[in-house]
Amino acid sequence: MLDSNTSRPQTLTEKLFTLARDGQPVHAGTFIEVSPDVVLGNDITTPVAMDVMKENGCYQVAVPDKVVIVPDHFTPNKDIASAEQAKRVRQFVNDQKIDKYFEVGTMGIEHCLLPEQGLVTAGDIIIGADSHTCTYGALGAFATGVGSTDMAAAMVDGLCWFRVPETIRVELQGRPQPYVSGKDIILHLIGLLGVDGAMYKALEFGGQGLRHLSMDDRFTMANMAVEAGAKNGVFEVDATTCDYLEGRSQRLPRCLYPDQGAVYSQVITLDLGDIPLTLACPSLPSNTKPIDQVGKVKVDQVVIGSCTNGRLSDLKAAAEVLQGKKVAPNTRVIIIPGTQQIYLEAIEAGYVQTFIKAGALVSTPTCGPCLGGHMGVLADGEVALATTNRNFVGRMGHVGSKVYLASPVVAAATAIAGFISSPSSPKEVDHG
Repeated sequence: MLDSNTSRPQTLTEKLFTLARDGQPVHAGTFIEVSPDVVLGNDITTPVAMDVMKENGCYQVAVPDKVVIVPDHFTPNKDIASAEQAKRVRQFVNDQKIDKYFEVGTMGIEHCLLPEQGLVTAGDIIIGADSHTCTYGALGAFATGVGSTDMAAAMVDGLCWFRVPETIRVELQGRPQPYVSGKDIILHLIGLLGVDGAMYKALEFGGQGLRHLSMDDRFTMANMAVEAGAKNGVFEVDATTCDYLEGRSQRLPRCLYPDQGAVYSQVITLDLGDIPLTLACPSLPSNTKPIDQVGKVKVDQVVIGSCTNGRLSDLKAAAEVLQGKKVAPNTRVIIIPGTQQIYLEAIEAGYVQTFIKAGALVSTPTCGPCLGGHMGVLADGEVALATTNRNFVGRMGHVGSKVYLASPVVAAATAIAGFISSPSSPKEVDHG
């Protein structure tokens, strides 16, 4: 279906698709077919895509240079089954001559790794067989999660189809309070919208408040857009974006901006200065509360990391709270850098030493405990506070366990106290 109204002002997502169609204008509701710039898979979803290709007699990747494969969910392999699955993926990568493959030694959590390596950039169309592919919208790209069948189709013929989503505009104003980060902001927004309040819509972030958000804040917010049901989350490009991409992006960034007068299904204005430290209580990301309304909840385990909060600034924030302190008795603390490079930089900065001296475990990069995969699975009745993105029933282990979601500073303060707690001596933090 083609849109004949070529003069209508466009949202950022509409502009990104128009660019992908060589300037042919599209608007919300248009059904389109485009060639993605990046097709992403991991150790869980790639084998399913491989099976789909075989079943349909099309076992050949059309453009190997566009495909990125990152085994990260059960890697390093937790058992024989995951080892066999990773072996299949490794053989597929070799057979198809896919160069962009990152495993043990070069590995990382995929949504931390791709931006770090410059594999995604402004103006891109990115699909990934993982729901948190929407992370890359922080760079001014259209990025969304798809099923393994769509991943297979895109690998075979280089195309993917979409219905262009309507857009919810999120206008950011003001400056965050001390210790308030992108995690608090997105949890607050999800609490307002609910888990389906943005169903198959784009969340477009803009406004003067952007200047106070670092790239890591933005990655966190775009990452969790899907927790409100959004098709994608996308940020306007500004100087912070350009500084991040300079010298890093492997392709020329194409910076787009929404038109004045673009049609939005809803406009939400957030004053960042009004947003407190915020948690998501069990068992939905939308069950959010300011920390001072949560109460004194004892925790058995704290996890700091994941594709949401495993970047260097997250580790820095946690280390500053944990410096010179000890983890509470009977509280397990697992810290997971997002990539090998982040791990190395955290060692060089002294953060890893701080974590170990405090009594925390520091893991190699992996999704591991986030999905109840390994290296931190919860038992019946246990309570965890995590910087991850989902806290559904059974998400991190036994269905009788409970998970709270929070920022790294709250996680670190909780680790020290042994119960949900905020830092006792707030200070200014670097939001960029």
